[in-house]
Amino acid sequence: MQITLNHTIVPSRDKVRAAEFFAKIFGLTYEGSHGHFAPVQVNDTLTLDYDNRDEFEAHHYAFHVTEDDFDAIFGRVKDEGITYGSGPYNSEDMDINHRMGGRGVYFKDPDGHLLELMTRV
Repeated sequence: MQITLNHTIVPSRDKVRAAEFFAKIFGLTYEGSHGHFAPVQVNDTLTLDYDNRDEFEAHHYAFHVTEDDFDAIFGRVKDEGITYGSGPYNSEDMDINHRMGGRGVYFKDPDGHLLELMTRV
């Protein structure tokens, strides 16, 4: 059986701002609201549907990326002056990790969700 995650709802205080942030940092396109959501197409099979919420707990979203994509995304994180870190509990130490011979980094979006990039799984 093959199971593929198709979409997930990401709670936000401002769904458009959150979708625009994610798209900009990840080098994707935000094409505007679609129905109730502010969707960002991550790849052929995954969409993040941002939705307004007054209250929510911060989530952790991890993305396996190529070395080139890591360089590009991490470059935008640094260019935007976003605080980043080497682990989920060190998300502000301004360092990356080298787990399993790859690279990884953690940073938060405007709503406090922890975003993770990793080149090895």
